[in-house]
Amino acid sequence: MTDQVFTLKRGTAPLLISIPHAGTQIPADIAATMNPIAREVDDTDWHLERLYAFAVEMGASILAPFNSRYMIDLNRPPDGANLYPGRDTTGLCPIDTFNSEPLYPEGGAPTEAQIAERREKYWLPYHDALAAELVRLKAEHGKVLLWEAHSIRSHVPRFFDGKLFDFNFGTAGGESAVAGLGEQLEAVVAKHGAYTAVANGRFKGGYITRHYGKPQDGIHAVQLELSQITYMEETRPYHYDEARAGQVGPLIQDLVQCALDAVQAA
Repeated sequence: MTDQVFTLKRGTAPLLISIPHAGTQIPADIAATMNPIAREVDDTDWHLERLYAFAVEMGASILAPFNSRYMIDLNRPPDGANLYPGRDTTGLCPIDTFNSEPLYPEGGAPTEAQIAERREKYWLPYHDALAAELVRLKAEHGKVLLWEAHSIRSHVPRFFDGKLFDFNFGTAGGESAVAGLGEQLEAVVAKHGAYTAVANGRFKGGYITRHYGKPQDGIHAVQLELSQITYMEETRPYHYDEARAGQVGPLIQDLVQCALDAVQAA
């Protein structure tokens, strides 16, 4: 399924991979109101559809948007509430980049009416599609794994000190998936030996993980915030690194399969 908001490739396995920050487009009318830095879309979760290409052979459904998180962030609550109270974060319609660079000229941030329009036109269709696909897969299989695929630069001083772990698993503190799944995935990475990992550390899962993950109802959600240094260059033009990706990709596939097995056994 394709439209102006997202692509949804429906699969046959009880697995939905959502990549809500993959989009790089900004509608022309919105881009015209933004500072030039916005057009760089620096904080994109770059190349994840390519990195997760293995998921097609696994029979996964894959959902990804066309538009940039700079326009509207699909992994934020519709009311814009801060998911990490007391911490600095970007909002539903961000006004700055991860480096605190303003996305809009002074006084030009989107109004409440404009935010509401973007929410209706771009945020809601993505979430309607996500919810409907979970319903379809659950009806067919009884249980379903929602894997939230994310990535971020290994150094973002605004959000965390020092270097980020390579693999950051979030299960909303254990509430969004079968008990212990985050720690189980962390252990898989530790056994592999080439990367660092943590469960429910700085990134516990965003709105999608927290809202849709209801293990008591057969829907298990896991977020992986992957350090971009593991598969790409972290500076413009953000090249995909075939060698690094070739090393980390099979491990990600093993992790998805591990999570899927745990969900099916729950």
